[in-house]
Amino acid sequence: MAINPSIITRDLDKIADKSGNIYESLHVVGQRAKQISSTLKEELNNKLSEFASTVDNLEEVFENKEQIEISKFYERMPKPTTLSMEEFIEGKVYFRHPTEEGAE
Repeated sequence: MAINPSIITRDLDKIADKSGNIYESLHVVGQRAKQISSTLKEELNNKLSEFASTVDNLEEVFENKEQIEISKFYERMPKPTTLSMEEFIEGKVYFRHPTEEGAE
């Protein structure tokens, strides 16, 4: 999935067509962005926990090139909102109305 990390203009009609309402579509995109963000944060914390030091001396703090590379990799990744918008436009996000399903 090639995602352009730069800012681009979106056609609001295409976004609104997915759910019938632009605000609902943006809510779905926002919720998906939260899911992606929490997943990425958990991954990063797990990878960086390997480098955690049990000693808090300033003398023992040093640059760890692997830790810096991991951090830079996550900084260069597209933002969760960009990822979620691409998923939504491509139809990869499933959303439903729980109140409508209960009435049927």
